[in-house]
Amino acid sequence: MQLQSFDPSLAATVSSWAPSAEEVRSWCARSEAPVPPEVVAGWGEADDVEAYLLVDDGTPAAYGELWLDEEEGEVELARLLVDPAGRGRGLGRRLTRLLAERAREAHPALATVCLRVLPDNVAGHRAYLAAGFAFVDAETEQAWNAGQPTAYRWMVLSADA
Repeated sequence: MQLQSFDPSLAATVSSWAPSAEEVRSWCARSEAPVPPEVVAGWGEADDVEAYLLVDDGTPAAYGELWLDEEEGEVELARLLVDPAGRGRGLGRRLTRLLAERAREAHPALATVCLRVLPDNVAGHRAYLAAGFAFVDAETEQAWNAGQPTAYRWMVLSADA
């Protein structure tokens, strides 16, 4: 398995992995399901976003992004999604680890690697904990949720992960 830059021509494939409103909400906080492929294709075009695919023997298996925030000195892992056919096999953990490694290697000046997850996304919690992330304390979480559309659980990559 390897992490590679996202090819926008695969946007319809990635979009198909979250067909229900509930899955879309958990993946990218949108309400329409599925997310139109042209929207997925456009996400990686922003200067502060790097989009990636986890590929298994040439087949896309998972999608995720790095959101670069130089002002805050952080990289946020975002829009993490595993192909339903591969769920339950550790691909979410693998994607998270590889994205975190990529963030640290490519952006060493951005010291904090974080992510946000919905409180009821238990599978996500397990995958991110297994990848070396830890929940932030309640005070930090409250501060980071200021202005957010929902109350997320925030996690940071531990220094020794």
